[in-house]
Amino acid sequence: MIGPITTGSRGGNGGADGAEAKEEVKMEKSEAEAAFPPTFNVSEIKNKQRRHSMFVKYKQEKSKLKIQLKKKKKKERKALGDKAPPKEVPKTIENQRVYDETTVDPEDEEIAFDEGTDEFSAYFNGLTNPKVLITTSDRPRGRTVKFCEQLATVIPDAHVYYRRGLALKRIIPQCLARNFTYLMVINEDRKMPNGLVLCHLPDGPTAHFKISNVRLRKEMKRRGKDPTEHFPEVILNNFTTRLGHSIGRQFAALFPQDPQFVGRQVATFHNQRDFVFFRFHRYIFKNEKKVGIQELGPRFTLKLRSLQKGTFDSKFGEYEWVLKRHEMDACRRKFQL
Repeated sequence: MIGPITTGSRGGNGGADGAEAKEEVKMEKSEAEAAFPPTFNVSEIKNKQRRHSMFVKYKQEKSKLKIQLKKKKKKERKALGDKAPPKEVPKTIENQRVYDETTVDPEDEEIAFDEGTDEFSAYFNGLTNPKVLITTSDRPRGRTVKFCEQLATVIPDAHVYYRRGLALKRIIPQCLARNFTYLMVINEDRKMPNGLVLCHLPDGPTAHFKISNVRLRKEMKRRGKDPTEHFPEVILNNFTTRLGHSIGRQFAALFPQDPQFVGRQVATFHNQRDFVFFRFHRYIFKNEKKVGIQELGPRFTLKLRSLQKGTFDSKFGEYEWVLKRHEMDACRRKFQL
């Protein structure tokens, strides 16, 4: 027969076992929290508030690990000193860009010959001075009119005229009779500027852009005083292909070639991923080493839609380049400008 089991010995062992079991449960919980969430998906939680709090907790843990890894690498680099390996260059769409066969080499003789005989050669040889006529689509609204007026303060010798329902083919001969070198047309949709036609006179070419992200001077924070009448400096960034080179020359021909450095004003056309960002700044010398900049406005973004040979002709014009979105925008690492 089996003898009776004494309760005292069981009670003592049971208390110890229970404490050990609690400690094991705590260890498992801490391990589960530290390992969160390799085997568990937060989206499986049906309670919205619980799901959000768990996701925030996961993001915090991830950022902590990232900071710790950064500090560890920094200590290692400091300890190695000069023997430390070079820093890795982060991968971006720009430095992973697909090579374009039409990329311009500044020392290429063929490029130099083309530039010497193209439509802008008279301007770059100092034979003509830029004179720009700025107009709008029919019956423009207040925002478009203000945008045109502010553009006229950025571009020297620019004149704003109301269109009065005239066709562009009738406006171009009048521009030629008054010695204008550019016709700039600002189109609008739903009271917002949405298009820009830039026609170089007298022989073209004509570029059509989409305008977006227009911000007038009053809408900008911490802007400087209104620009002066000094001729600004012009900066053209990242126009590397043949198409980009011609677009860059078209922008450059809007401004006189002899900037007045007294005004300390700079107009920048920065091309990034085929979007041309326009900014207008004034730089300020704080001391011998430090320089500050003030944005004067307006600011906007351009996207090239087409480039047409000659002056504007919507019916019989010959196009050098037209944007085909489904073909050209299929690869995110291939750019046209």
